[in-house]
Amino acid sequence: MELRPIRTKREYLAALKQAEALWDAPQGTPEADRLEVIALLIEAYERKHYPIEAPDPIDFLQHIMEARGLTRKDLEHYIGSRARVAEVLNRVRPLTLEMIRRLATGLDLPADVLIRDYELRQAA
Repeated sequence: MELRPIRTKREYLAALKQAEALWDAPQGTPEADRLEVIALLIEAYERKHYPIEAPDPIDFLQHIMEARGLTRKDLEHYIGSRARVAEVLNRVRPLTLEMIRRLATGLDLPADVLIRDYELRQAA
């Protein structure tokens, strides 16, 4: 397969097949270099044809908590009191810019995901 931009589904599938064949190529070999270039071409095609939306900030935060074994208490340092953490996670109160900064810095999270708009629950 000649290396050039992937423009069709057929070319995409062929590139995937070739990447799979080269997957175990030893680092530093021409095959590994070819795999790296093919992976970049595949990534560019997927970014254009199969975009993935950034997650909802609260869903993302809950996923991070689960993945890292964090509790609501662990978030108090970044968000505020126990009640404030509950309000944010229950979508009653939005994340503030200061909360986002502390979460991004303290937990090494992407601020661009946390700053996205999201739905709040309607007050009763």
